[in-house]
Amino acid sequence: MIDGLDPVIHAPKRLAAMAILANTSAATFTSLRERLQVSESDLSKQMGALQRAGYVSVSKLGRGRGGVTRYNITAAGSVAFRSHRAALRALIAEVDVGEVEVFAHDDSVPAG
Repeated sequence: MIDGLDPVIHAPKRLAAMAILANTSAATFTSLRERLQVSESDLSKQMGALQRAGYVSVSKLGRGRGGVTRYNITAAGSVAFRSHRAALRALIAEVDVGEVEVFAHDDSVPAG
């Protein structure tokens, strides 16, 4: 039932970050932190996990306080995200169909 779900991507904050990166050419650390509403340390941890998995690449422009950290989804990350999204959709569809079948055969549920 949970085949295809990627444990690296499945964590809510990483899933949200991957969704953002899958729909844009790049995102800065600051923009991701603001959109995800997480602390700097939390975002660093989450993005580090995605980077170690090979799902995102990071580039640093400039140095010090004026520096910008930018993230891009990699080809492997894009494939992994699409696969994970498809697995989630299949799981949801399976549960929805299962609920309909359970209720259709459950005599304790009042009609109407």
